[in-house]
Amino acid sequence: MINDSNKYFLDLDKFNKYFFYYIVSLSFFGIFYLYQKHSVGNDTAISEYLINYQGGFTRRGFIGEILFFISDHFKLNLRFSIFLFQSIIYLTFLILIFKFFKKIKKNILITFAIFTPIFLLFPIAEIESLGRKESILYIFFLILVNINNSKNANLFTLLFLPIVSLIYEQIILFSGFIFAVLVIKNKSTNFFQVTKIFLIFVPAIIINFIFLLYPLSLDNHKIMSDALMNTFNEPCYMSCSLLVNNNINDYSEMINYIWSGIDLKFKLIIFFRYFLIILIGFFPIFLLSYNSIFRKKNFFSILKLNNVLFLIFFLYIPIIPLFLLGGDWGRWIGMTITFTTIFYFYLYQNDIIYINYLSISKKLSFLKNKRKFIILIFILFAFSWNQKTTSREDVATLPGYKIPYKTVKIIFDLKGFRIFQDSFLLKWHKKYIE
Repeated sequence: MINDSNKYFLDLDKFNKYFFYYIVSLSFFGIFYLYQKHSVGNDTAISEYLINYQGGFTRRGFIGEILFFISDHFKLNLRFSIFLFQSIIYLTFLILIFKFFKKIKKNILITFAIFTPIFLLFPIAEIESLGRKESILYIFFLILVNINNSKNANLFTLLFLPIVSLIYEQIILFSGFIFAVLVIKNKSTNFFQVTKIFLIFVPAIIINFIFLLYPLSLDNHKIMSDALMNTFNEPCYMSCSLLVNNNINDYSEMINYIWSGIDLKFKLIIFFRYFLIILIGFFPIFLLSYNSIFRKKNFFSILKLNNVLFLIFFLYIPIIPLFLLGGDWGRWIGMTITFTTIFYFYLYQNDIIYINYLSISKKLSFLKNKRKFIILIFILFAFSWNQKTTSREDVATLPGYKIPYKTVKIIFDLKGFRIFQDSFLLKWHKKYIE
C-alpha cells in the first residue's frame, strides 16, 4: 500500500485541491465562530487578551497591552479589536499550514497524519479553544522551520522567542522542538556546538524566571482590573482573574485546584480516555516517526535518538508538567500534536530523514487493495470524533457533521430551519424507511 516509489504517492494537485477546500472551510468556520463568541461575556479566549500591563509587568500581558492602547487611542471596542487580532492570527496560521504542506508528497498514512482530528480540526470542533494564544506559537514555529539559513534562524529565535514568551510563557515547555530544529539547521554534532545554541534560549528563560519570581500582586491586579473597567467597562474574568487566583508558584495549590473533588475511579477514567486519544490520534505520526531515522549523523545520534519517534518522546518530557498542573488536557494535546506534526514534516520535506516504507507496508498489509474500506476508516478517523478542551469532559463525536450543522443553525436562527429539517426528515423516513 505504501512504498518509496512515487507511484504509491497520491496525486499532489488533487490532494492540494481538497486540502485547500479543507483550509478554506476551517477559515470560514473559524472567523464565523470567533465573531459569534467575541461578545460572549464568559469566553476564555477573550479573557486571555484582557491581561495587560496597566498594573505592572505580568505574564501573558504583551498583546493585551498593545490592544488596550490601540483600542483606547482609536476609541475602538476592545472585544472587537481582540476579534480582529484573533482572526488575523488564525488565518495566518492556516495560510502558513497550507503553504507548508503544499509541496510535500503525500501517501495514505501522511494524509491520516495531517487530518487527525486532534490537529487542525480541534479548535473548530471545540470553539472554547478557538482564538487562544497557542496559534501565535505555531506561527513562530512555522516561520522558523521555513528559514533555510542557520544564522538567520538563530537570530530569529534570539529576537522573537522572548517576545513570544511575553505573549504566552508556555512556549518554553515546547522549546525542545525549537531547539531540535536549530540543532539540525546548524548541523551540530557535539556538546560545544549545542551549548552555543542553548545560549539563544537564555533571554526567554530569564523572562520565564521573572514571571515565576515576581508574580503580579493583588494590588497591581486590582489596578489592571480597574483600568479595564474604567476604560472599556470590561471585567477581568477567567484567564485574567486566574493571574492571582491560581498562583503558578504554589504547585501544591495548583494540583489541588485541578484534582480536588475527583475520586480515584474518575481519575482512572480520565487517564484511560487520554491514553486512547493519544493512541488513536497520534498513531499515524507515531508510525511514520517510528519507521524514520536520520540520514546523517547529528547530535541526536550521540544521544542514541537517531530514531525520530524516540527523539519526539524525549522532546515531550518538558511538556508533562502541564498535564499535572492544569486541566486543559485537550488544548495541550492539540499543542503537542501541532508541534510534533510541524517538526516531523520539516524533517520529511527537507529530506533529513529516511522513511522505511517497506516496513510500514508490512504493518499495514491488511489494508492492501481495500480502497473503499480505507476511505471509510479515513472518514471515521478524521471527522467522527475529537478530544474536548478539559480533562473532565468526555470525547466529542461527529464534528464533521456538528460544525456545519451548528453553523447553519445559527445563520438561519433555526426556527424556520427546524421546520424545513423536520419536514425533510419526515419525507425521507416515509420514502426510505417505511
